[in-house]
Amino acid sequence: MALRQTLDSPPSVRQAWRSAVPATVSDPTPVPERGGRKAYEVVLRHIEDEIIAGRLQVGSLLPPERELAASLRVSRSAAREAIRALEAQGVLSSGVGVGPGGGTRVTDQRSRALARLLRLQVALARFPIDEVVELRVALERSAVALAAQRATPAALAEVDRLLGQMGDPGIELPDFNGLDNDFHVQLARLGGMTLITDLTAAVRESVRQPILDSSARMSDWAAFRADLQYQHQEIRDAIAAGLADRAADLVEQHIRYAYAVLLG
Repeated sequence: MALRQTLDSPPSVRQAWRSAVPATVSDPTPVPERGGRKAYEVVLRHIEDEIIAGRLQVGSLLPPERELAASLRVSRSAAREAIRALEAQGVLSSGVGVGPGGGTRVTDQRSRALARLLRLQVALARFPIDEVVELRVALERSAVALAAQRATPAALAEVDRLLGQMGDPGIELPDFNGLDNDFHVQLARLGGMTLITDLTAAVRESVRQPILDSSARMSDWAAFRADLQYQHQEIRDAIAAGLADRAADLVEQHIRYAYAVLLG
């Protein structure tokens, strides 16, 4: 059964969780290592296994930290460390209090976690910018080709709304950059592939600051913005016309042009 533990859950629900973990003991002795693994890794692996087995799903509430630690015979600090690690990965989120928003729940923040990882790796030069460009090209070519096959007029309405906002003559650079990010993620979303959409969002976010910094140094940002807007419209029109190959070629040209100007 899916474990949707709450603080006022009936005993049967509490028993379901306890049956999925080692038996509790009244005075657990924390174990620093188990089978060659650190104590927090025992908790980490247990939660991962519960998710993979389907016993924990998005929205499921974990038992209180004290109960989780006792069930796995580890210290509370080990349980806390594992929870924080999974929060950083976008797997768990913790709220304060005992109401509906309290406790630690399984969550779904894939793109945020991916973006954090990529942003740090790009900053450390482990993923060079030219590799990020090639990844964007591969992802977005596939995304817009799928969008050309699947997008409906209603779905394109959000693209048109973003284009309209980006066309505001008085728009500030940070706002344009944010809308530009939303535009590309929306194109990926039109293709209906969640993984491509999440990866596109993560890759875009990983280079957001370098792009902003470079744009701010441009002598004629308004002209560059106009070029981007023209290219955006062409990509949108190709998708609307169902021209998958043309949409893919246009988005590749657009990405390579933007990076050549900004970071080349």
